[in-house]
Amino acid sequence: MPHRAIHARFVETAQELSPELAAAIGALQPIELTSRKDMPFADYLCRAITGQQLSVAAARTIWGRVEQSAGETPLIEHFCHSRTDLLRSCGLSGAKTKAICEIGALAREGGLKDDELVHLSAAERAERITAIWGVGQWTADMMNMFYFGEEDIWPDGDVAARKTLERLTSKRRKTVRTAQRFAPHRSYLALYMWAHVDAKPT
Repeated sequence: MPHRAIHARFVETAQELSPELAAAIGALQPIELTSRKDMPFADYLCRAITGQQLSVAAARTIWGRVEQSAGETPLIEHFCHSRTDLLRSCGLSGAKTKAICEIGALAREGGLKDDELVHLSAAERAERITAIWGVGQWTADMMNMFYFGEEDIWPDGDVAARKTLERLTSKRRKTVRTAQRFAPHRSYLALYMWAHVDAKPT
């Protein structure tokens, strides 16, 4: 469904739920969901882990140091436990360093191939991703949305999306239940909530 048609349906659906929600979505321009394919998935996942709970500027700086520390070595080869001290010196926490090294190990074993992951369902993909040490459901949701372009993900673990939807509807109504009304395009609902509070994750 074209993003403009999704926008129109969202406004109509929101009117049945809450005038405030309808007004918030209606005030925004139609939003497109695009997938990222400019780097291998394992690299993208590592960059996402690196930037969690950091400002955009800090995340960019640390990732730049990580890339520089790899030199000519492919990142997935670089992300190994024998280089923990070097990776930590780039500004990574111990937990993030361990996580990206675990990602690197799995990728080297062939467990994170893009051409295999793309054919999995979002749930199957999330199960595989969250089996990695240090990678949780929120990260899996972000990967499904922004790397694979899945249109029907409601990231209830995202505080900004959940609290915004709650505020625009009712604190007594479960946001998962509210989001269900917007299936099969729940990812767009999250995009609208982030746009409303200007809190889209990077």
